[in-house]
Amino acid sequence: MTEGGDSAAFNLGTGRGHSVRQVIDAVERVSGRNVPRHEAGRRAGDPPELVADPALAVARLGWRAKCSDLHTIVRTALAWHQRHPPEGAAPHPKL
Repeated sequence: MTEGGDSAAFNLGTGRGHSVRQVIDAVERVSGRNVPRHEAGRRAGDPPELVADPALAVARLGWRAKCSDLHTIVRTALAWHQRHPPEGAAPHPKL
C-alpha cells in the first residue's frame, strides 16, 4: 500500500446478529458472574439492527469465521482479556 497498491475495508463477522440481552446472557453463562444492567428504551438515532456482512471478505479473501457461535466468541474473548489485562490493572480471576 505504501507503493500505491490497492486497499480495501472488510467486515469480518458472521452475518448473524445478536441482541444486547443475548450477549449479556452469554457473558453471564460463560463467566459465572452477573452483569450489572440498566435497561432503557432505544435512543434517538439508534439503528434497530447492526450486522456485519462478511460477503466481500468471503469473495475477495476466501475468509470465513471459524469461531462464530456466541458462546465461543464470548469464551475466547474473555480468555484473551484474562491473559492480557490492561497495564496497571489487577489480573482478571480465572474461570
